Amino acid sequence: MDSLTACMKTSRPVQYTLRQVPRALDQALRRKSRREGKSLNTAAIETLSMRLHLSGEPVQHDDLAFLAGSWVEDSKFDEAIEQQDQVDADLWR
Repeated sequence: MDSLTACMKTSRPVQYTLRQVPRALDQALRRKSRREGKSLNTAAIETLSMRLHLSGEPVQHDDLAFLAGSWVEDSKFDEAIEQQDQVDADLWR
């Protein structure tokens, strides 16, 4: 049992009513619910908990933000790219 499930079972849950849920969000939550064989409520709670980092599991990023600002000039790389930019006249006839 993960920490989210344990917390849900030991503390008194709060009732929510969400209004004006964007259609794309509704569709995505419903797809997740069907795909995982879970109720829409469970899918929504798990998604909120995960995005708010409440599940107790390490955050897994799926973007390349860690690369931002890390570019290092490399003359060998520049030479290799320059060689790739050469047009082979025999191939372009």
